[in-house]
Amino acid sequence: MTSGPDDLDRCSAKGCQSPATWQLLWNNPKLHTPERRKIWLACDEHKTSLADFLTARQFLKDVQPHA
Repeated sequence: MTSGPDDLDRCSAKGCQSPATWQLLWNNPKLHTPERRKIWLACDEHKTSLADFLTARQFLKDVQPHA
């Protein structure tokens, strides 16, 4: 993958085009092994709503800054 000025990681919230500043690490225990982590990216505005969605389903494992 080539990187350039327009190759920013974007927030995973529907319709959001903001650069990601957070990683929400999660897994669905019905589908994934316990050590598997999937990642949603989030901007500051959508971090809480995406985390709340994953938490309500007991999928959220960790939240980390996205470099």
